[in-house]
Amino acid sequence: MSFADLGLSPELLKAVNDAGYDTPTPIQAQAIPPVLMMRDIIGIAQTGTGKTASFVLPMIDILAQGRSRARMPRSLILEPTRELAAQVAENFEKYGANHKLSMALLIGGVSMGDQIKALEKGVDVLIATPGRLMDLFGRGNILLTGCSLLVIDEADRMLDMGFIPDIEEICTKLPKQRQTLLFSATMPAPIKKLADRFLDNPKRIEVARPASTNINITQWLVPVKSADKRERLRRLLAQPEVTNAIVFCNRKTTVRELNKVLKQGGFKSGEIHGDMEQPQRLAELELFKRGDVTILVASDVAARGLDIKGVSTVFNYDAPWHPDDYVHRIGRTGRAGATGTAYTFAAPDDAENIENIEKLTGQKIPRLAEDTKPAAEPQADVPAERPRRGRRPERVESPAPVQDAVAERPAAPPQRDARQEPARAPEHAPRRERQDDRYAERNDQRRDRYRRDERDDGPDDGWNGPIPEFLKVALVIQP
Repeated sequence: MSFADLGLSPELLKAVNDAGYDTPTPIQAQAIPPVLMMRDIIGIAQTGTGKTASFVLPMIDILAQGRSRARMPRSLILEPTRELAAQVAENFEKYGANHKLSMALLIGGVSMGDQIKALEKGVDVLIATPGRLMDLFGRGNILLTGCSLLVIDEADRMLDMGFIPDIEEICTKLPKQRQTLLFSATMPAPIKKLADRFLDNPKRIEVARPASTNINITQWLVPVKSADKRERLRRLLAQPEVTNAIVFCNRKTTVRELNKVLKQGGFKSGEIHGDMEQPQRLAELELFKRGDVTILVASDVAARGLDIKGVSTVFNYDAPWHPDDYVHRIGRTGRAGATGTAYTFAAPDDAENIENIEKLTGQKIPRLAEDTKPAAEPQADVPAERPRRGRRPERVESPAPVQDAVAERPAAPPQRDARQEPARAPEHAPRRERQDDRYAERNDQRRDRYRRDERDDGPDDGWNGPIPEFLKVALVIQP
């Protein structure tokens, strides 16, 4: 099957061909025709399957007819993060090259005044994060009564970040007679309830089992002591097959410290996390895409949806607290039919996290012993770490189940910083109860942190540097 078989216009087919694509992915082949027929859609697809184009392409043809009015966007795309919203804007710019469509991008970290001016001119496509959209709607700068097409992207991510109440309120402001497209990697109960309430007889499209991992990704679990993580990471990064990599950490402080260490070791590394201003994040991503930076140390702000081509390897420097994050983290590699490798470091305290990841994905992650994959010789300009006096060489162990590899705990565990991790439940409590309580508290903290990050837009004039082309708040695409 080719894109020409999906019913797209000749102008759109030319733009797709110019972008270098000739064969649609499964989600695109199944979603584009019913979207063009104005059906509501529930699309369940893991990251890297091409779902963005599955709604961007038919939207361009649908919006080709008609005209926009001031403060009344004709279509609305909701994204959970600023980076995802900017990425969708890039797709509209690329595929809409032969159409005259106007677009506005409403995200935090960018001047609200410029965004309001763009809305006053009228836009065909409004791409927004819920926080900024609700802010401008409350100020009376946006009317949603003329919006006939709504896209809710990364719905499960919206749930994690606590945006579902905002999504529900936004849906009530739109016309009841509209087309709604909902995309999600998983379908938990709150998302199903949202779909039942706001979608009309939707066509369900599922191209992968929920929470499954990409079969093109080779996964390895690396049992390692916390003190040995940096050295093991350096040795794995030195492998010739690691051409570029994203290294995920659970905490922003770890991101900053690890990036500093890698730079001191001679690696071309950068960082991205929630404390950075939006222009800084985009600048780091652009350096990584161009190859000026080959190792990007990131928090989960970059885990979902970012389409960065050619990422060879993903490292979970910290095992993710929530199993869903594992699926989305490693999905940064092995995209669009390519292959990739994912390493997850498992420290002694990560046994329960790994167990829940394997339960969610339904597969056992192979264990990587010390001698399974020999490290390449260190680069000449990278000084080798000097071993500490009296330190024993790391013992080589054969692959073993994670319970055996990481279950052994120190007799006197170090004191924990209350700001970093919640205290453990008493040992006499049932294991499942302790686990559920800990994850519930962590998820609440993460959701609050995401909401603060998304709503903290910062001063309108806080950054005076150049804005990347794809981030300009108003774009008029000329043929």
